[in-house]
Amino acid sequence: MDPIRNPYAPGAGQRPPELAGRNEQLGQFDVVLERVARGRPERSLVLTGLRGVGKTVLLNTLRSAAVRKGWGTGKMEARPDQSLRRPLSSALHQAVRELGHPSADDVDHVLGVIRSFAQREAGPNAKLREQWSPGIEAPAVRGRADSGDIEIDLVELLTDVGGLAADVGKGVGVFIDEMQDLGPDDVSAMCAACHEISQSGLPVIVVGAGLPHLPAVLSASKSYSERLFSYQRIDRLEREAADRALAAPAGEEEAEFEPAALEEMYAATGGYPYFIQAYGKTVWDQAPRSPITAEDVKVAAPEAERELAVGFFGSRYERATPAERDYLRAMADAAVELGADDIGTVATADVAAFLNKKPQSLSPARDALMKKGLIYSGERGRIAFTVPHFGRYLRQQG
Repeated sequence: MDPIRNPYAPGAGQRPPELAGRNEQLGQFDVVLERVARGRPERSLVLTGLRGVGKTVLLNTLRSAAVRKGWGTGKMEARPDQSLRRPLSSALHQAVRELGHPSADDVDHVLGVIRSFAQREAGPNAKLREQWSPGIEAPAVRGRADSGDIEIDLVELLTDVGGLAADVGKGVGVFIDEMQDLGPDDVSAMCAACHEISQSGLPVIVVGAGLPHLPAVLSASKSYSERLFSYQRIDRLEREAADRALAAPAGEEEAEFEPAALEEMYAATGGYPYFIQAYGKTVWDQAPRSPITAEDVKVAAPEAERELAVGFFGSRYERATPAERDYLRAMADAAVELGADDIGTVATADVAAFLNKKPQSLSPARDALMKKGLIYSGERGRIAFTVPHFGRYLRQQG
């Protein structure tokens, strides 16, 4: 079939042509936006799920919904080795610019507070860091959000931003991807700031997205975080939604899948949105004509798997050291031996048993894999892959 008309989009964070199966989350967020606009209290939002389920796509879609309501928005991606101050300052700078305000003095004041927050960083390189600016021309406001205590400063910063938003009758949304990678102090500060703005009734919400253990990270920081955020688990698509994600874009190009082909596609992809787009693209390119048949899917599947092995699985596997790869393979073997699927959790003790080592001796490899985002621990003593079908990939490598 014509590759130029191929409608599928297997890109990282790239919105698919048909955002299927997420109407519930979109509808709930519309309610949040309306409630905040009317001065009603509302919790910030946290999206969690494995890699490849479309968290970033949904996060971007929610941000677009806020923009359509006239909100000021900013987005950042957390990184394990980076302080919250700089990326959050850039995100809030953009949000304030989107808000607009009749009083330039008020805007300059808040921009000055953002600059002050960005430049104030504790540590031996603080003086050097003070030279950095998030592109803000307004002078830094001294004595506001610049104490060096991230919790105090973040509360003051979001309070001032929220006050500006309230003055113009709009809201501000801060969208944080990979939220689990925030440092412990930054997580604590974010929880405290969300708590404060919620109590104050200011029109500011934080929407975070992260791996399945993100709620545990937040809870470990502040016990009240369980009541502070609305948690939504983003999972693979049910069969009907997965079929729609394939059939609707094909229909726009006057093509279709036979029912047996859709069944074969669901078996191959497991309903995971990224896999649906990857298989969809490859099957379309290799199918000779419409309608696409189950045999077309079977013929194209090896090529789709090869591409995933390089771009989706392999790129992550290559980041692991030899010792860490041994640990990953032992996880995959333990999952099969114990009857778990490729995303099921396994006990760290079982992994150690497969490697014939003591669990304590494997702690460095396990901790390094967690920091690299390849595995996570949803409960004490148990671990799981962050990537669906990763165990199957590892076993195929031999």
